[in-house]
Amino acid sequence: MPVESLYCHVPFCASKCSYCAFFSHAPDGATVNRYVAALVRELEIVADDLQPRTIFFGGGTPSILNLRQWETVLTAMDRLGLTGADEWTVECNPATLSLDKAKLLRAAGVNRISMGVQSLDANLLERLGRVHSREMVFKSYDCLRAAGFERINLDLMFAIPSQTMEIWKASLRETADLEPEHLSCYEVIYEQDTPLYEQLQAGEFEVHEDLACDMFEELVAFSGERGFHQYEVANFAKHSGAEDFEIPNEACRHNINYWRGGDYHGLGPSATGYVGGIRTTNIANTQRYSEHLERNERAIDHTEQLPPLQRAGETAAFGLRMNAGWPFAEFQKSTGYDLRNEWAEPMQTLVEQGNAVLESDRFSLTPKGLRFADAAAAEFL
Repeated sequence: MPVESLYCHVPFCASKCSYCAFFSHAPDGATVNRYVAALVRELEIVADDLQPRTIFFGGGTPSILNLRQWETVLTAMDRLGLTGADEWTVECNPATLSLDKAKLLRAAGVNRISMGVQSLDANLLERLGRVHSREMVFKSYDCLRAAGFERINLDLMFAIPSQTMEIWKASLRETADLEPEHLSCYEVIYEQDTPLYEQLQAGEFEVHEDLACDMFEELVAFSGERGFHQYEVANFAKHSGAEDFEIPNEACRHNINYWRGGDYHGLGPSATGYVGGIRTTNIANTQRYSEHLERNERAIDHTEQLPPLQRAGETAAFGLRMNAGWPFAEFQKSTGYDLRNEWAEPMQTLVEQGNAVLESDRFSLTPKGLRFADAAAAEFL
């Protein structure tokens, strides 16, 4: 059966943000063109095993590709029968978006944009190393609507060094006033080998965990007031239609496939894929990635095949990030295991801590448990 989800990694950014640990680097014309040709070749290699219902171009900054480079990728995808997905998302940065580019993507079948705003405070944007301004956010948002996009996600960050509750509330309010269909809101994580981590280690600022918790609670309360439904720790979506629903219809279907342990092909430098029980990770080097594809071979750095029980535990951990938790029947269908058997002990522990709820048909985290979902999920790994 063909794989129904496709992820493509675009590794280029105008500059490296101070918090970013993803594989990305500055572009130059020759390198980008070489990457585009290599990505097309990788698409050709996997096309027979793909019938995408969800597609996600992430990065890096996919919108940094110019019109001609995007045309090359989109034309190849059309030729290979890879367009027409139910949900096709492209990440973009407000500084690298134009109306022409937005129209090109929309005409090709891209129907969802995820825009990295992070903050609407000018000082914090500079603190994070973002290359866009407040004004660019509003201009780019208008471009997307003018191009016909009806599904827009805006990314925000909280617990940024020097960010106050007042600044956080203002960014939330201004972002919600734009009326996007989806919000993704992430707490700053201090990853090794990033400037923010080095500044923290050097004692240039302190982490205020209580303030971070208060900001998260404000996020959940405010988003609910503005018609967004939290369906995953960091993700909030609008819903139209019937009131009785488990997952809002503006939720990101591509990410739900990850959290539910589904198969997906991952293409591009550093991209991870999971197909038929085997996880693959591509080489995190754009030049070497391109060299492999120029020899008509996948640029896979390593593969991993987890034992079934360990894989099921990982699937349990990811799925618990969702507010709906894991319906037992769905988990058994996905993994072949009954969550109540192999993981009875960690489930009971989380319930006793007030971090989870055990019902007749499912297991899910409480609001308190969701705040520390990674720690709860670790019990299943």
